[in-house]
Amino acid sequence: MPTSRRVDGEQPPAAVSTVGLRKSYGDKVVLDGIDLRIPAGSVFALLGPNGAGKTTAVKILSTLITADGGQARVAGHDVATSPDGVRAAIGVTGQFSAVDGLITGEENMLLMADLHHLSKREGRRVAAELLERFDLVEAAKKPAAGYSGGMKRRLDIAMTLVGGPRIIFLDEPTTGLDPRSRHTMWQIVRELVSDGVTVFLTTQYLEEADELADRIAVLNDGKIAAEGTAEELKRLVSGGHVRLRFTDPTAYRSAAAALYDVTLPSSRLRSSGGTPLEESLSLQIAGDGSQRELRLLLDRLDAAGIEADELTVHTPDLDDVFFALTATTVPDQTEKADR
Repeated sequence: MPTSRRVDGEQPPAAVSTVGLRKSYGDKVVLDGIDLRIPAGSVFALLGPNGAGKTTAVKILSTLITADGGQARVAGHDVATSPDGVRAAIGVTGQFSAVDGLITGEENMLLMADLHHLSKREGRRVAAELLERFDLVEAAKKPAAGYSGGMKRRLDIAMTLVGGPRIIFLDEPTTGLDPRSRHTMWQIVRELVSDGVTVFLTTQYLEEADELADRIAVLNDGKIAAEGTAEELKRLVSGGHVRLRFTDPTAYRSAAAALYDVTLPSSRLRSSGGTPLEESLSLQIAGDGSQRELRLLLDRLDAAGIEADELTVHTPDLDDVFFALTATTVPDQTEKADR
C-alpha cells in the first residue's frame, strides 16, 4: 500500500488551526478575528495581558464554549461540527486545579481512567505508570488536599494524560508555583513534546515562553499583535544597548567625551534604581551587542586610554516585546472570561 510523503518545503500538518476566530461578550470583543497555525509536535505559547482573551481561545479550541465566527480545527476536526472528535484527541489543564482534594492521588487517577472508559486492569496500569512518571508514588495513597501546589499541578497534568491525548492545552500551568516547581513543570512539557505531543500553552511568565515555545503569539485587544519564534519577536523591538560603568568621575567624563556621538541622551536614561545614569557614572550606547560593535566601542576607549570598570550587554528580551506590543492595553475589569 502506498504511503503519503511530505514533499520538501511542505509545511508539517497542523495540530491546531484557526481562521478569523471571533468571540464577544455583550459589546466587549474578546477575540477579533485571530488566525493561528500550530504544527504537530511543537510547543505554542499564547501571551497577553489579563483579559486579553487567552483563556477564551483555549475554551473555544477545547469545545467548552462556541465561537461567534470564524473556523477552528483541532486534530483535524472542526470544533463546531465535530466536537466529539476534538475531545477524544485533547487534554486540558485549566488555570484552576481539577484535583479532588477529598480523595487520594491514586483515586483521582482511577476516576479519570473510569471517565475514559478504561478497564479496571488497564486503568490501574495507566495510573501506576503516570504516578511514577510524575514522581507521585509516595504520595499516591494520601488525600490530595495535603499536596503542595507543585504536587497538585503534577497530578493535574498526570490526570490529563490518562486518555493519551496528542494535543494538550495548558492554561497558565505554573501560576503560583515556586521556581523549583516551575522548572519541574518545564521539564514535563519538554518530555511530552519529545513523545510527539503538541502543547498549547498560555502564560504570563515571559521567561516560560522563551524557554519552552517553538512559536509565540502575543494577543492584544483581541488581535494577534505579533507571532514568530522568540528570536524573531525580539528583533521587532529596539532597546539593545551596551552599558559602561565607571567608579572614577574623571574616567566617566573622558568616556562621555570620547563617545559623545553614540551615547543615548542622558535625560532619557535611568539606572535600575531610578537614578540618572550621569549620576551613577554610567553610559549607555545603543546597539545590537554584536562582536563587531563591541570591538569598535572598545577600540575607541583604548585609543582614548580609558578603561571601564564594568561592561554589560543588553539585548531585547520578551519583556521588551511584551511591553512594546501591549503598551496601550488597559485591563477591562468587567471581562469575565479570562479571569
